[in-house]
Amino acid sequence: MKFIAGFFILLLSFSSLAQTLIIHDAERERNIPISVSLPTEARACTLARKCKVAFLSAGNRVPYEQYRFISERLNSLGYLTIAVDHELPQDPPLSRAGDLYQTRIENWQRGAVTLAFLQQQLPDRFTEYDFNQLLLVGHSNGGDISAWLANEGKDYIVNLITLDHRRVSLPKSDAVRVLSIRATEYPTAQAVLLTDAEQREYNGCVVAITDSKHMDLSDYGTAWVKQTVAEVIEGFLSQQSCVAIRHIHKT
Repeated sequence: MKFIAGFFILLLSFSSLAQTLIIHDAERERNIPISVSLPTEARACTLARKCKVAFLSAGNRVPYEQYRFISERLNSLGYLTIAVDHELPQDPPLSRAGDLYQTRIENWQRGAVTLAFLQQQLPDRFTEYDFNQLLLVGHSNGGDISAWLANEGKDYIVNLITLDHRRVSLPKSDAVRVLSIRATEYPTAQAVLLTDAEQREYNGCVVAITDSKHMDLSDYGTAWVKQTVAEVIEGFLSQQSCVAIRHIHKT
């Protein structure tokens, strides 16, 4: 157990693929599991030349480690990936009745606080990485959490990628570049996504993967969907235009 700046990190396990840690938030009495994957060329990351960081938030009832296909692609692009477990045993279950936007706000706010807490605390542990230029990635409810935080105007968020999130509106800002990858299985609430005009105005992109299912955007998905998603993400992060990104899907 290692104490750093008022919180502790408990090392649970380590492998060549991922390092699992527990981060303690003393103010909320919350032990937050995270899975950390280093960039493929981690030796290139230094204090003078810090590497990029991505926070990855899972969908409801999907284990937070079940997005390896995304982590591995991001690692190959030079990102440190932090997969965050937002669903702890003491948390109330995600609501499934009533106006789901209203009944799930507490969950999204709690998740956003967790991501903001990690952004403040983890730089002391991972000193060769830039936590002030964050990429947020989230699937389903994890995408709603990520979009909620991105709408708060945090200056350390530069990119947002959502995977079939369905209820929290994407930010409309020149400060945050947005990609939303859509499955075609379920509908999305009105006004959640950027319109075509808004995508052009804010340099964002919405890409629907033909005949894909909601769970395809996790490690449980089919190989061709996961490959397409990974390539679309890489195209977005390499600053390709939305037209070019959509072409990746069609090839």
